[in-house]
Amino acid sequence: MPRYFEEYEVGDTWEFGERTITKEEIIEFAEKYDPQPFHTDEEAAKDTMFGGLAASGWHTAAVCMRMYVDHMIDEASQGARGVDELRWIKPVRPGDTLTAEVEIVDKYPDEDNPQIGYVDSKLTAYNQNGEAVISWIGLGIVDRKASE
Repeated sequence: MPRYFEEYEVGDTWEFGERTITKEEIIEFAEKYDPQPFHTDEEAAKDTMFGGLAASGWHTAAVCMRMYVDHMIDEASQGARGVDELRWIKPVRPGDTLTAEVEIVDKYPDEDNPQIGYVDSKLTAYNQNGEAVISWIGLGIVDRKASE
């Protein structure tokens, strides 16, 4: 069932997802998209500021985006205008299990198009220890309910 613009309220919060990150997927993603030694080579990673293998921040963002799509996005979503305040807070390590929380931080109608509104949401993902690992504010575009 679609969640339309009118159904969101600032302060609404959802928690969802559970995804364990494996060493193999960290290396596979990094070899394709972010081939830095602390993402691709366990031995080389020991001599970096991370002190061991760490997932690419882009990998973490992609995993969180998938959880967001699986649990929050429906046919009323019309994409996004962008992302603000992307932060990689803490490294994600092999074996970490991520969960996500989304809070609505702003919403307002489109002044020129009565069919859509803007819903800004802050996503924060946490590891199994409850430590925040990534956050961003998504600038969503959402259908409005049809006038009757």
